[in-house]
Amino acid sequence: MMDIFYYIRNLIADVREDLILMISGEGVDTDIQNYAAVSMELESKDQIYSAMVIYGLLTYKEGKVFIPNREIMEQFRILLMTKESLGYVYNLAKASEKMLKATLAGDTSTMAEILKMVHNTEAPIFSYNSEIELSAVVNLVYLAARDKYRVEREDKAGEGYVDFIFYPERRNVDAMILELKIDSTPKEAIRQIKEKTKEHFCEIEIL
Repeated sequence: MMDIFYYIRNLIADVREDLILMISGEGVDTDIQNYAAVSMELESKDQIYSAMVIYGLLTYKEGKVFIPNREIMEQFRILLMTKESLGYVYNLAKASEKMLKATLAGDTSTMAEILKMVHNTEAPIFSYNSEIELSAVVNLVYLAARDKYRVEREDKAGEGYVDFIFYPERRNVDAMILELKIDSTPKEAIRQIKEKTKEHFCEIEIL
């Protein structure tokens, strides 16, 4: 199995938004072409994704390609955080290390600064519907968290649901719950979390 970058290196501008979607757990439309893996003349996204499916880096279902498992997800995470040629995607992925550290420290000023940078980034990904866009943004700015957490979206928590839960993979690492709200307040989000989980959490407010 070849390195992921081998497949995408010649069409980075065409695939980087797709990488963000796949990291978020979304599928990307493609037309699988079986010849691509044989010829290895990867000149289009469809050829790239076809080859990656055949070599186990992606899985194909109902016209879309997905990242198949956590092990491959980790390879994608490393790719996004180490390849400067990915441009703004690399910059945002690198900022995720700072975002995780700031979140655990309750440093809301730094968190707000990073989120502002994300919103100021001109990217086609932000033309998707709000739910997919928001999920993609959260996954990208917390990409570094995948090294220490199992990140689950809309998982069950008590009587209801939360948007993201970060389950620690190691001891002595704090768990995190991320509740996303539109036209509401941080206090309301925290109240909802407490009601759902019957637990008490530290209150962090981003103005």
